[in-house]
Amino acid sequence: MRILALDHGTVRIGVAVSDEMQMIAQPVDYVAAEPPEKIVSYLQNEWEGKLELILVGMPRNMDGSYGPAAEKVKVFIEKLKQQISTPIKTWDERLTSAQANRVMIEADVRRDKRKQKVDSMSAAILLQSYIDGFSDTS
Repeated sequence: MRILALDHGTVRIGVAVSDEMQMIAQPVDYVAAEPPEKIVSYLQNEWEGKLELILVGMPRNMDGSYGPAAEKVKVFIEKLKQQISTPIKTWDERLTSAQANRVMIEADVRRDKRKQKVDSMSAAILLQSYIDGFSDTS
């Protein structure tokens, strides 16, 4: 089974998924953040029965505290839990967008293409961080 990661933004939600062995994260796509039913429909239609876990990036301030963006993510997660049976877990997403942009700049991805891909790349970085965090302890 796979793990799916969501990087919740104000405009788009980046999506990434692990391989079956849960070793490598791949950016998949992005879904419009509004209306929330759009992401629920996407998850039900594309991923129902294929996931072990949904990982949602939890925005934190650099000092570790939670701000207004985290509150929006908490509300988003509660809506998901009402309609999705797959377990949902949060993971610290600090600096994932900055890392995603840096990776794409180093790969010489044009600015207009980076804007389209940053959300799914951020989700992939989030997911890889989660995967690596568990493989380091085993």
